[in-house]
Amino acid sequence: MKLRVPHFLFAIMLPLTLGAAARQQAQQAQQGPPQQAPTPQAQQQPAQAPAVADPSAIRYSFGGNASQIPATFLSNLIFIPMQLNGGTPGFFLLDSSAEVTSIEPGAAPGATGNALSYAVLKMPGVQVPMVTLPVIAHPKFAEQFGQNVRGVLGCDFLSRTVVEINYNRQTLQIYDPASFTYSGQGTSFPVTMTPAGPAVRAKFEISGHKAFEAQFVVDTAVDYSFLFSRAFTDSQKISAAHFHSQEASDPQVDDGAKIFLGRVRAFELKPYTIENSIGAFSQQNLKGVKDSKIAGAIGGGFLRRFNVIFDLPHQRVILEPNLQINTLEDADMSGLSIVAKGNNLRTFEVVGVQKGTPGHDAGIQVGDVISGIDDEPAADYTLTELRAAFEKTGNETAGHSYKLLVERNGQTLTLKMKMRRLI
Repeated sequence: MKLRVPHFLFAIMLPLTLGAAARQQAQQAQQGPPQQAPTPQAQQQPAQAPAVADPSAIRYSFGGNASQIPATFLSNLIFIPMQLNGGTPGFFLLDSSAEVTSIEPGAAPGATGNALSYAVLKMPGVQVPMVTLPVIAHPKFAEQFGQNVRGVLGCDFLSRTVVEINYNRQTLQIYDPASFTYSGQGTSFPVTMTPAGPAVRAKFEISGHKAFEAQFVVDTAVDYSFLFSRAFTDSQKISAAHFHSQEASDPQVDDGAKIFLGRVRAFELKPYTIENSIGAFSQQNLKGVKDSKIAGAIGGGFLRRFNVIFDLPHQRVILEPNLQINTLEDADMSGLSIVAKGNNLRTFEVVGVQKGTPGHDAGIQVGDVISGIDDEPAADYTLTELRAAFEKTGNETAGHSYKLLVERNGQTLTLKMKMRRLI
C-alpha cells in the first residue's frame, strides 16, 4: 500500500537588528524587491480542510481488500445474509437486474417515506454504507422463493465491487475493484449497461428459425437459462407454434402469468456454446425495457455452468467454465405451479395446473395443498427441494410415479402423478 506523505513548507527567518542596516540592505539586494503584504481580505481566507474518508466507501475487515461471503443458493438464485444497522441478519437476493439495492418495508425501521437515510449493510468481512436505502415492496417474494427475503442487493452494489460467484462450490467472493486483477483462464465479455442491467451480445438458434444475434441482460435473479422478452420475440416473429414448446406458469416469472418453455438449440458466447438449454418465452417485456434489440436475459440455468465474475467497474463479465458446462438441463415434469405459504413456508399450495401434463392427468386442482410425497411429509421439504423433485436432471424423474397426499376442502386425497418430460 502506498502512503501519501504530506509536505510541509518551513520558513526560515533571519533576525534583523536595528544596528545591522548594511546587512539588511545587502540581503534585500539579493532577494529582490520586498513582497507585498497580504491584504486583510486574503488574511481572512480559511485554511483548506483536510481530506476525509468517503463516508459511502465500502469497508473490508482488517484493512483488507477482499472477503469470502457465506451465501445460500436456492436452485440457481443467490441469497446473502446481511445485517442492517447492526440488527438481526436477514437474506438479501443478489439481483443484477435491479437498478438499486433496496429493503422491504417491514424490515426498515426508522424509514421516512420511501427511503432509509444513511444505512449500513454488513455481511461477513464487508460493510456497505448507503447514503440512502430505498424501501421497495416485493410482497410475493417469500411465497415465490420459499425464503423470507429482507431486501435486494442490486446493480449499485455490483458497480462498486467485483463479485465472483462460484455456482459449483456455492461460494461468493467480493473484491475491492481498485486492487482486483484477473489472471485466470476464463473469457472476458464487455458489458453495456441497460435499464434492465448489464448486457452482453450473444448468438443463438431456435428450431425453425434463422440464427439471431442480440443483447442479453445478465440476470442473477432469473432461475431459467434464458428469459426471452416479448418485444424481441414479436419483432422477430418467434412463435411457440413454430417449435416444440410447453405452456407453463412460474410464480417467479411475470407473477405466474402464462409463459412458454422451449429448448434453445444453441447459445453461443464465444468460445462457449451451450446446446439444448431451456428458455422461458415471456408474454411480457423485461422490466423497464421496451427495446426489441434486447432479446431477454441470461439467467442462473446458464450461469451455473461457470464461475462468474461481475467486474462492472471495469465494464466486463468474466466466465470460467466449470464441471457443469455440458450438463443436460431439464424442466419441470409435473405441469404444476406451486408456492410456499404459512409461517414456516412449508405449506405448498398449487396455484397453476397446465392441461395435458402429469399434474393435470393426476387430477390435481388449483387450490390444492400438497401435504405428502411418497409417504414423507411435504413439510420435510423446502419449496426449492419440492420443485427439484419434479425436475431432476436426466431420467431420474421421467417415468417415476409420485404418490401425493393432497388437502382439498377439508379432505385428504391420495393421487398418483406419473412423470414425463414435457419439452
